[in-house]
Amino acid sequence: MKLVMLIRATILLCTFYLCSLSFPASAESQISVGAEQIDQYLPRLKGKKIALVVNQTSKVFDEHLVDALLKKSIDIQMIFAPEHGFRGNRDAGEKFDSSIDTKTGIPLVSLYGKKRKPSLSTLKNLDVIVFDIQDVGVRFYTYISTMHYMMEAAADAGVEFIVLDRPNPNGSFVDGPILEKEFSSFVGMHPIPLLHGMTVGELALMINGEGWLNSENKLALTVVKVKNYQRNLAYTLPIKPSPNLPNIQSIALYPSLAFFEATPVSIGRGTAFPFQVIGHDNVMNGGFSFTPISIPGAASSPKLMNIRLHGEDLRQVDSHGLNLRFILQWYKAFSDRGLTFFNSPKFMDKLAGTDKLRKAIIEGQSAEQIKLSWRAGILAFKKDRKPYLLYD
Repeated sequence: MKLVMLIRATILLCTFYLCSLSFPASAESQISVGAEQIDQYLPRLKGKKIALVVNQTSKVFDEHLVDALLKKSIDIQMIFAPEHGFRGNRDAGEKFDSSIDTKTGIPLVSLYGKKRKPSLSTLKNLDVIVFDIQDVGVRFYTYISTMHYMMEAAADAGVEFIVLDRPNPNGSFVDGPILEKEFSSFVGMHPIPLLHGMTVGELALMINGEGWLNSENKLALTVVKVKNYQRNLAYTLPIKPSPNLPNIQSIALYPSLAFFEATPVSIGRGTAFPFQVIGHDNVMNGGFSFTPISIPGAASSPKLMNIRLHGEDLRQVDSHGLNLRFILQWYKAFSDRGLTFFNSPKFMDKLAGTDKLRKAIIEGQSAEQIKLSWRAGILAFKKDRKPYLLYD
């Protein structure tokens, strides 16, 4: 009898445990992105001249938004392509010219070449611009800067702007310094924290509502929400948003490791695991070794190319949000050897949105001290963003 009761208890416990494990995956599987809510935006596109701001992540179920809309006889006049291009195969920072999409014959307008904001004449015959790009929730990821410029151009031209919203894979976190105006650039345009915890749709509402657009006109803005989404839900991106963010681990580490771009240290560009390792040839701060080479996504001379580097393997490390441990430890390792760590200080300050972070690291402040200095700004931001939030 005791054995039977023990077996029943074990089965019950296992069933409960398995159900609890499957819940996040089930919740994620129910998420339906804005592009999939076709009935909400298709009537606004029919009979009008449309432009799309899209890339490889702009999928409606299993097909690209461009193909889905062409099947619905939507008149797509042009496609605007952000950093990394329409197909998402351009290197970080690689400029590219406007061209024609070979598959559809639709003109492709580069937003990462000579101009990052289209002229009024480019938009003169358009009725609606649709933005549908997967973001990762970090201020210096340039897709939100592209969205800002396109919103501004649309306001100037009197063109309606529709954002097809997508989840933020870093949506649970609000952290980092608020960008200061004098450090504004294409890698940071808005007075928001490094990790803002908002979707692109929510950000669009805030950019428009707070008057951050440099336009005399108010933008006609619509956001098509993600269905069944809450910002604390785990969400694995079905398509990598850019060549060097290939998986959820790289996306989780991205806000912490991108600061190394302003240093001599490699974070894995030119390997199969970018933004998941840290290494250098002269400073051996760890026991892992790797060698960056020229590969697609890092074809143009990745940092320390063809040199054996030594450092940390973070592929299995549980690190989310903004983790200052990495940059503090590597700064100390360089400093102890009398070597320059911030060899691109201006770029570091642009990434941080302030020079205070770099100076605090040099002064030897702890992670706790540095984060304490952000607290008031983050609390004010959370209050300011509240009217624009669409999800619990």
